[in-house]
Amino acid sequence: MAMAYGPDTRDREHRGAGTGFGAKAPVTRFLPAPLRAPLEGRTWRELLYTLLSFPLSTVMFCFSITMVSMSAGLLVTFIGIPVLAVGLAFCRGFGVLERHRARALLGVEVDDPERVRGKTGGAMSWMGSILKSGVSWRHLLYTLLHFPWSTFTFVVAITVWSTGLTALTYPLWFWLFPLFGGQGGIQLYGDETHREYLDTPFELAVAGGIGLVLVMAAPWIVRGLLVVDRLMVTGLLGPSTLATRVSELESDRGVVVDTAAADLRRIERDLHDGAQARLVALAMDLGLAKEKLTDDPEAAARMVDEAHSEVKVALQELRDLARGIHPAVLTDRGLDAALSSISSRCTVPVQVSVDLDTRPAQAIEGIAYFTVSELLQNISKHSRATRATVDVWRAADRLMLQVTDNGRGGASPESGGGLAGLAERLDAVDGVLVVDSPAGGPTTVTAELPWRG
Repeated sequence: MAMAYGPDTRDREHRGAGTGFGAKAPVTRFLPAPLRAPLEGRTWRELLYTLLSFPLSTVMFCFSITMVSMSAGLLVTFIGIPVLAVGLAFCRGFGVLERHRARALLGVEVDDPERVRGKTGGAMSWMGSILKSGVSWRHLLYTLLHFPWSTFTFVVAITVWSTGLTALTYPLWFWLFPLFGGQGGIQLYGDETHREYLDTPFELAVAGGIGLVLVMAAPWIVRGLLVVDRLMVTGLLGPSTLATRVSELESDRGVVVDTAAADLRRIERDLHDGAQARLVALAMDLGLAKEKLTDDPEAAARMVDEAHSEVKVALQELRDLARGIHPAVLTDRGLDAALSSISSRCTVPVQVSVDLDTRPAQAIEGIAYFTVSELLQNISKHSRATRATVDVWRAADRLMLQVTDNGRGGASPESGGGLAGLAERLDAVDGVLVVDSPAGGPTTVTAELPWRG
């Protein structure tokens, strides 16, 4: 989601990317876009893509039609099936070429679909896999649909560019006609008694003006036509939506597993280095006190008193650890009370506003709590802020969290660290983390989670 959220808690207006610390400065352009387009490398790459599409699509269209027709005619025998499988395999190979061509000339990033693998590794298994693959049939459909469209775009591009360049440069080579052609210029009309040529200064100027307009319009015409090519490449030659979603879920599952393992290691480390160490020391002190109980009751009493203090510290550490796993106040009283509790422990004053009619699912509520907790810890450690706000509200089927501070800014999840890990955790549950933190502040971090009530 490419949205940025302003400092106001209800401001969802798009503020544009690149405002954070380390963003690239905008490039200064001296010419407006209409005048700059014919000179840009992108324009000539798109024209090259259009010119190459016609011969490539013609070859693949003829090949696909031939293979499909041949396989249909041979279906009465077994030969038709392998012929169709080979044809589909060649279509997939053509798709590889088209994806590379789209990346290089159009800048379209399309992931490669899954490769066809037979379950048993034999020829029959491979044929069955390629015939059952929806990707193979989408590649075949691409070869059939792309041919008429590439023919149309080729004709339009050649016509517009050749006409525009001819008319634009006509005043420069007008002298060639009477000198070498024996006529007075480009002939507009002619019969046995009368002929009209473009030969007056006014007509030359009009022709050049028309050519200039066509040359400036040609890149945009071709670019508009190539929108269809981009849609066909991404829609027919890329992985299916289901395969993409499965890949995302596998990645998210890995993030969840790694996060759970990291949390378990943290809990084990906190228990080992904190409460467990104190309880071991407490047991040793109580053992010594027991030995001194008859010989030196006063020393034993002092040791018991010290042990009592250690018990209180150990209990507090265990409470903090339990609160870090899942706070009881969140379970009992919800986000409003839980966020107010962690805000009171922040080193800067925090204003909390929770506008929820009902409570979301416990898992989402827990993620929201720990998200705000980590963001407030970042404010305490790194922001140098003097105040902060926490706002929580529901927007349709999404739970929105926004944490703002007036610190030094410059925070970015792209630099790694806590924000990057937090973004991965939210992404694992179809959530989004948006950071708006220009150098000098203020910093606004917005988290969006599914409601799942």
